[in-house]
Amino acid sequence: MNYILFDDQKRTGFLPLSYTRPVADLLSGIHTNRTRWELNLNAKTSSLTEVYLQEKYEIHIDSDNLLINGRMLPDAEVLKELSELRIGEKLTLDSDLLAMRVSGDDLKQMLADVGDDRLSVLHANSISEKQTSSQVRLLEKIWDFFQLNGDIMNADLNLLEMDSFYNISGEANTYLGDNVFIHKNAAVNASILNSKSGPIIIDEGAEVMEGCMIHGPFYLGKHAVLKMGAKIYGPTSIGNYSKVGGEVNNSIINSYSNKAHDGFLGNSVIGEWCNLGADTNNSNLKNDYSIVKLWDYTKMSFVKSGLQFLGLVMGDHSKCGINTMFNTGTVVGVSSNVYGSGFQPNFIPSFSWGKPGSFATYQFEKAIQVGQIVMKRRNIELDKKEENILKFIFEQTEGYRSSFNKAP
Repeated sequence: MNYILFDDQKRTGFLPLSYTRPVADLLSGIHTNRTRWELNLNAKTSSLTEVYLQEKYEIHIDSDNLLINGRMLPDAEVLKELSELRIGEKLTLDSDLLAMRVSGDDLKQMLADVGDDRLSVLHANSISEKQTSSQVRLLEKIWDFFQLNGDIMNADLNLLEMDSFYNISGEANTYLGDNVFIHKNAAVNASILNSKSGPIIIDEGAEVMEGCMIHGPFYLGKHAVLKMGAKIYGPTSIGNYSKVGGEVNNSIINSYSNKAHDGFLGNSVIGEWCNLGADTNNSNLKNDYSIVKLWDYTKMSFVKSGLQFLGLVMGDHSKCGINTMFNTGTVVGVSSNVYGSGFQPNFIPSFSWGKPGSFATYQFEKAIQVGQIVMKRRNIELDKKEENILKFIFEQTEGYRSSFNKAP
């Protein structure tokens, strides 16, 4: 069986994070959903996504292909249903396509028929439909990442290679609860770890520096660093190679991003290659305790989230200067650079540069130069595939900037 994780039309609900990757490649709990599926299936997956992403996230087609919705969380029930699908059948939940099994020849023909509108292949009428009987969980909105993070992290514990983790490790630590898992090649010293409310997982090569206070559920990714005196409230996940300090509450920080200094981050989702300057703070609760509105790329307007607590959403490669203030429910696009006193606007388009009341376009060539420097520090190249993705985003988001930016 060949496995392909697909994006569907609801991927726009995860912008700006899904501008740069399929939804399946966003962190939640301990893993991305791609890793989660690959561990459950004991197999590698490829991607069916938008054309501009397909060069980097390639699709592999074989004679027998099972396409799985990248927003769906795997569990034993749905895995059993997927194993029972036959070629020419699809599994649905109401209007959502969960999976379909097709031959290689049929899939190639379907993709040829739809051309650049690759995701419309998911609506093929020639596939017979079966409604799921499982309690399927689908990620629906970007805030699901932090709202469901605790449940997802608990489920992900079953996928850890426990032989590599100690239950308790390190020197001069205080442990409350016994749900702590520290990799044998991680370092945790002189910190307080409270796992009574959920697991605390410190992955390979990670470091928790002295004086940190962690309240689970919490995951610290491979080679990530928790700076001295950090205060972490779960459920929170920090991706590989990220550096985090200050106060963080119920947030997701994807890999290679830094919030290395004091300041508060709450009920937020941060992409890769982001940097929050010293004493950056975000509000996650309005003064009048009302429901938070958030920019919705699908509806092209602010919509009520239904949440009372909702902070900052920041796309890949975006940065902010020291003492930056983000209001409740703020969305920052891809590769923006913001600074200045006062609260930032609640929506900042991709490739914007400036401060409140004075924004301009962040010139593409300059943005690429900065990205190359940042990634080189981690011994990673910003290659042509990545540059092409960013170029597409730059061009596609021009309309947002033209109505938003003001010349400095």
